[in-house]
Amino acid sequence: MITPGPGGSAPGGAARTIGAVSDTRTETGPDGTPAARPVPGPPPGPPSTRVDRWLWAVRLVKTRSDAVQACRGGHVRIDGRPAKAAAAVRAGAVVRVHLPGGTRIVEVVHIIEKRTSAPIAVQCYIDRTPPPPPEQHGSVPRRDRGAGRPTKRDRRRLDRLRRGES
Repeated sequence: MITPGPGGSAPGGAARTIGAVSDTRTETGPDGTPAARPVPGPPPGPPSTRVDRWLWAVRLVKTRSDAVQACRGGHVRIDGRPAKAAAAVRAGAVVRVHLPGGTRIVEVVHIIEKRTSAPIAVQCYIDRTPPPPPEQHGSVPRRDRGAGRPTKRDRRRLDRLRRGES
């Protein structure tokens, strides 16, 4: 079957696309839903690498220079010892990184040196970070922004609330 291409016909009247047959088959799982593509395993790596390179490769930090700065600032520990950027990290080591979003504790499973996709990078470590503590709701009432200074009546109500009176 000859069909004209996206721009109409090609110079000289010839068609651009010949035999446009598309394969629309998709693999399905046992329940009939489309099966997800399996994530390939991490690429083979060396037995050890620099900790700054590994932190960047597994996407715990955004840039390699951020990893170096974290090491220089004493925010990276390998097996409980402070680590410089060039410190070697091996499989089985526990790396503790203090980041702006909180402290991450990860166990190294696989060593990679180049940054890979997020699904592959997650396979290179086991996250041992404890869950954050539950937030306390309703501990202190907050005033609306721009509501101004509390009146004497408001202050008395707050004092009563803090003392536990009704």
